[in-house]
Amino acid sequence: MTAPLADRTLADRTVVVAGAGGIGGRAVCAALTAAGAHVVAVGSRAESLADVDAAETAVVDLADPVAVAAWAAELRDRRSSIDGLLHLVGGWRGGSAPDDFDWLERRVLTTLRVASRELRDDLGASSAGRLAIVSSASVAQPKWGMANYVTLKSAAETWVQALASGWRAKGTPTAAVTFVVGALDELGAVDDLAAACAALWSVDHEQLNGALVELTPAS
Repeated sequence: MTAPLADRTLADRTVVVAGAGGIGGRAVCAALTAAGAHVVAVGSRAESLADVDAAETAVVDLADPVAVAAWAAELRDRRSSIDGLLHLVGGWRGGSAPDDFDWLERRVLTTLRVASRELRDDLGASSAGRLAIVSSASVAQPKWGMANYVTLKSAAETWVQALASGWRAKGTPTAAVTFVVGALDELGAVDDLAAACAALWSVDHEQLNGALVELTPAS
């Protein structure tokens, strides 16, 4: 069933931005706030969230299921619905060393897995639930020097596809999307990401759900 156009706006929707303190997270929070969303900016350190353009901020270890469950329960008590989870938690280490894999896994995959499991039913109950992650163009051409990183980004993409499949099977007006970028420090990349995230609620869920959207900044 297609949500009415009025239900696919951002006005007063509760959107959680994970990794809000990073360059991409800050831009996305600003774009969502400008569009009328109630933005919940989440990060692992209070100082990283200073001056983020959001209705509220929260310091949460998104890799800790107990901490995430407690935070989500408190959010549900205050907001009538949770309509979006934008996972922008960053992290980069090259190579294939075990320690680097563990460091990246916690940030790239575990935070996504824990947060999305906790909020999955909330997003499914929304009249226009949206989940999005940012992946890397390097996943399509993996190299040994980036083995850990591309492996975990690929796993994150697979997790999102599984979420998309579950929502599709239930017939809910919910969508899980993967944005693919080269690097956020490329000219225009952050602005393109912010605009794409804010536009998620203006596109029908059937068109979005499971989509792999390449964001290629103009040079």
